[in-house]
Amino acid sequence: MKRLAILLASFLTSAVAHADITLTPAWKTAAELKGPESVIYHPGSDSLYVSNVNGSPDAQDSNGFISRLTDEGEIAELYWLEGFDAPKGLAIKDDTLYVSDINELVVIDINSKSIIKRYPVDTAKFLNDVAIDQQGRVYVSDMATNEIYRLSNDELTLWMADPNLEAPNGLLVENNKLIVGSWGNMTEGFATEVPGHLKVIDLESRDIQSLGDSTPVGNLDGVEADGRGNYLVTDWMNGRLLLIYPNGSSETLIEFEPGSADHTVMPEKNLVIVPMMMQNDVVAFRISYQ
Repeated sequence: MKRLAILLASFLTSAVAHADITLTPAWKTAAELKGPESVIYHPGSDSLYVSNVNGSPDAQDSNGFISRLTDEGEIAELYWLEGFDAPKGLAIKDDTLYVSDINELVVIDINSKSIIKRYPVDTAKFLNDVAIDQQGRVYVSDMATNEIYRLSNDELTLWMADPNLEAPNGLLVENNKLIVGSWGNMTEGFATEVPGHLKVIDLESRDIQSLGDSTPVGNLDGVEADGRGNYLVTDWMNGRLLLIYPNGSSETLIEFEPGSADHTVMPEKNLVIVPMMMQNDVVAFRISYQ
């Protein structure tokens, strides 16, 4: 299959078709963000919120922040809310925004634009993505320790610790399952000898299985459902947007430069939106199916 290389300095101008899915460039922000790691849409304010690491992803330097974008990619407020070190994963329930930040989960009231609570985790080293189940319980991955924490009844506690998580990054709650994008066991820095693949955890039994036959896929970051039983997943190190099927097989939809991070899918607007951490911008593509 022909793979499309994209340089973000010159945004795509033509549609990319793969199997029954076509991605057409919709918009790209100005390159004014500072290490954008995650993006999420809040219907109540009709806005996108972006976490900005703004430096080393494990540095407690107090210079991380959240930006607010319009749904057309305009930067409405670059410094919408400050007071973070290296914020990464985002999740929203109603008007509450949850943000992972190295060793704490930060809770934000969107309407008042204020931090209302922090849940510190003394043993955490690299809290990453955030997801919320139907009961309102919040899950947070720790990529560096092969752990997942859960916020329930106002307590953030260790929910799972298992080397089979293989550096858990992206999280997605799907019915009674937690879909985990594993990075792969790291050897030096963020390098891996064997890249990761998708894992599936039963939320009640906590049984963990690989999606498919454990075939390595990539250094996985964001995980989102495509609405058709498949998953749209980013590969950070190789700079790709992947389509992963229920049997674990995958194909590359778009090839970026490295740094494609925790994206979001907006089915109501037929968009997939990808933060490009190394390029300091966010790109959006219109999704259509044949």
